Amino acid sequence: MYLTAAILSALLALVALAAGGPKALLKGDVSAGLQSHMGLSAGLVRFVGLAEVAAAGGLVMGLFWQPLGIAAAAGFALLMVGAVVCHVRVGDYRDPKLRGNAMAPFVLFAVAVATAVTLGLAM
Repeated sequence: MYLTAAILSALLALVALAAGGPKALLKGDVSAGLQSHMGLSAGLVRFVGLAEVAAAGGLVMGLFWQPLGIAAAAGFALLMVGAVVCHVRVGDYRDPKLRGNAMAPFVLFAVAVATAVTLGLAM
């Protein structure tokens, strides 16, 4: 079970770091899109990015101390719930052109929950 938890943690950490880094630095199209399309402030975008980067760090450190990894995975899952709420508010799920990208938080939520559960079982 630990091998599964380690693989899920590493994959989720890479995704969280790749998604959070540009947001934390307010660089790239994603940060600009969150500000213009979603109506989020620059400070909130930066906060979300820093939370994603922190989750990545917690997931990596959680390989050595599972309670931290469980907390990081649970926190990342909550971030994805917030992302779904934001996508619902702006109507991304009704627009076929935007629906594909808006589904990513659902997938990442499922992976984060699976990571937390497998880390818990590996203890």
